[in-house]
This record gives sequence, structure tokens and C-alpha cells, in this order.
Amino acid sequence: MDSNAELREFLRTRRARLQPEAVGLSSYGGRRRVPGLRREELAQLAGVSFDYYVRLEQGRSLNASDSVLDAISAALRLSPTERAHLFDLARRRGDGPQKHETPGVRPGLRRLIEAISGTPAFLLNRRFDVVAWNDLAAALIVDWSTLPRPDRNLPRFLFLDERARSIYADWPGAAGDSVATLRMAAGRNPDAALNALIGELSVKSREFGRLWARHDVKERSHGVKRFRHAIAGEITVSYEALHLPADPGMTLMIYTVEAGSPSAAAMQRLIGLVDSRRRHRSQADSAALEDHAVGLKEPAGSPP
Repeated sequence: MDSNAELREFLRTRRARLQPEAVGLSSYGGRRRVPGLRREELAQLAGVSFDYYVRLEQGRSLNASDSVLDAISAALRLSPTERAHLFDLARRRGDGPQKHETPGVRPGLRRLIEAISGTPAFLLNRRFDVVAWNDLAAALIVDWSTLPRPDRNLPRFLFLDERARSIYADWPGAAGDSVATLRMAAGRNPDAALNALIGELSVKSREFGRLWARHDVKERSHGVKRFRHAIAGEITVSYEALHLPADPGMTLMIYTVEAGSPSAAAMQRLIGLVDSRRRHRSQADSAALEDHAVGLKEPAGSPP
């Protein structure tokens, strides 16, 4: 992504959502050529010169101070997440996307995820690939082991796999959050692989392109999601995104349900389903071992 273009479009879309009357300015009636605030109006609110703001928005001012960025953030009424995104874009202009090595999953971390048996848990890398998961996560969303490795990616699943629209009870909300989180990540850590994913989704999914053009940003930290399971029913989960200091770029996602809620009962049904599948696999494996042992005991051919 062109970092100057990203900064310009982010500021433009944030200006467009503010009406002059909402920030104490007069619109002087008549028809305005642009939606929301004009550049000169924003410069006035932020206390910077019009020429300076134009240079900043066009990527021609590479040394904006924290105080200037804070003033523009306040004038645009940015949320804390949007303010952080503005700083990311302003600080990284001119930097090309970097190619980050994709680390493997440590055996201890993989064992930890598999040992979490009472709630869905999975691990994402900086590209939002699902690189490790437990049985409950596979049962709730999709069995990632059945997908080709390039398709084990949350945004790709959301936008390019038709099953996602029935699995996510609030697909539009999940899709919007996914795109906003992607944009936040892309602004913070320019990554060649992440940019390639964004480009692919922009070409293949009209919905993704529409949401991407909004320039919304969201920090991946915690929240609520609703899933629809064919057997267990609808499940509302609270998610926590745990960033792992020893594994840069990795995020452990854990889904929990409120005790005593209908979702807790649905989660118990899902746990029962997973346990039943485990027992079935165990019995099948035992039968296969017994058949193999019998085969070893039988003579290879007829006696002479």
C-alpha cells in the first residue's frame, strides 16, 4: 500500500464525516462541493496553517510533531484507536512494506492451545493465518485441517468461503471488524504478505472492497461475536486477544461464554459433540490396532 495515499484517504474520510455545524463552524448555506469539513476548516480547528495541512495530507511534510498530530486528532474527533492509526501512518510514510519471516509455532505453545478443552482457542500470526487451534475452535468455526494451508486465514475464510455467512450469525459485523482490524495492522506494521492478502481480497470480494474504502480502524483486543452451529445452536462468545511477548506477531484468541446463559448451554452441547467425536476416533484407532495385531499373528501363507 502507498503510505502517502493511505494517510490522505484516512484524513479525507475522517473530514467527510464531520459537518461544520457539529464543530461550531458555519456552513454559510448553499451547496458544498465536498462532504463534511473542507481542508481549510480543519486547519482552522487544529490551529495550523492551511498550506501546512495540505502538505501533511499530501505526504509532503515528513516531520509532523506529536503536538500537531494531536491537534489534528482533536479537530477530527478521532477515537483513541483512530489517533493511534494516524500516528502510525504519519510516522511510516515513505517506508515500503517489509517482508517478515513467518515463525513456526513453538511446541509448548501448541500443547497449551490443545490442552485448553473447555473453550475455543486458536493462534493467529501477523497475517491473520490460523496456525494452531484446539478441537472446540475447529468445531465452532471450521476444521482448519481440512483446508489447504493458504486458506487457513480468518479474513479469507470470512470473505471467500460461502460457509462463513451461515456460521457467523452477524456476518456484516464480523466482516466490518475484520477489515478494520486488517487496516489497523497494515498501518502499524507494513507487511508484504499482509498487503498481498489485502490486494487479493480487494479483487475477489466486492464487500471487502467496499468496507476497505471506509478506512475504519479497530484494535484487536476484546469483544463479542455470535456464531450459529448446526447442532449446538447459536452461541454468543466474548473474545480476548492475547498478544504474546515471546512470540512477536502471534495472538492467542480465546472465546468464553457467560455462565448460566443459553450460550453456555450451547457450548456444553458443542463440548459433548467434540467429546463424542474423540471417543469415536479413539475406538476406531483401537480397532485398527487390534486388526493390525491379529494380522501380525496369522501366518503369512499356507503351511507346506
